[in-house]
Amino acid sequence: MNLPSIPKLSTNYPKFGLRGAVVVITGGARGIGYATAQAFAKQGARVVIGDLDGDAAKEAARNLGALSMGLPLDVTDKDSFAAFVQKILRSGPGIDVLVNNAGIMPLGGFLDEPDGLSRATMDVNVFGLINGMRLVLPHMVERGHGHIVNVASMAGKLAVPGMAVYNASKFAAVGLTASVRQEFEPAGVSVSAVLPSAVRTRLSSGVPLGHGMPTVDPEDVAKAIVASVDTRAAEIPVPGYLAGWDLVNAVTPEPIMKLGRRILGDRRALTSIDHAVRGAYDAAVNSQTRQ
Repeated sequence: MNLPSIPKLSTNYPKFGLRGAVVVITGGARGIGYATAQAFAKQGARVVIGDLDGDAAKEAARNLGALSMGLPLDVTDKDSFAAFVQKILRSGPGIDVLVNNAGIMPLGGFLDEPDGLSRATMDVNVFGLINGMRLVLPHMVERGHGHIVNVASMAGKLAVPGMAVYNASKFAAVGLTASVRQEFEPAGVSVSAVLPSAVRTRLSSGVPLGHGMPTVDPEDVAKAIVASVDTRAAEIPVPGYLAGWDLVNAVTPEPIMKLGRRILGDRRALTSIDHAVRGAYDAAVNSQTRQ
């Protein structure tokens, strides 16, 4: 598509207020997605929640109030995503913010992970972003403004044993976001990556958190996502002090980095999973696999 040329500094995107703005959140029925929906709703936004669990999406929207809507959405199915977007556009003035939040996080040994689960991870965590952006970007470009947040992870910067394919999907998400951001900057549409560390949600259930590992709550990530509408920053780590990670990683000798990893217990996704606690989440994720 041809993009209009708008001369401006990279931080000078067209501004818009959140009161009355249409904010679309994928995977919005639980965890980071629902916390983000609550945060935007408090700012007076019209929130649309999409989730594979359509009933949960509708219930979450009811809890937010009359301005919100919940719809079923399979982010891996472009037809499902297209129908979702068209329903939003038919019911309102447009989409101002898209939060690509839906994601899955299988844990365990690389050789033990079934092929179908690996494909599902890439489908949800990478192609879910691609589908959403390809469907919403043309609409935002036509309007001359818009903001997209791709919820990636610090696992898109830091490789962790027991998360190999998840790592691959999040490294891809970070690179995808950076490239699309550059491509659509002249059109006045911003694209940001939010990179949480370990988050206390069902994705991390059964894995011991803390003990030196930076750990945050969904509300912390939601706050960063809402703030990105104002700052339009390219990458936003949560917690913020992890912004220095690229430099630390670049200048720290590998033996010292290995020692630090060992002290933090970076193999806990391989060695310390409580499968009884994590069972319900694993079953939900496995239901999305395609052989």
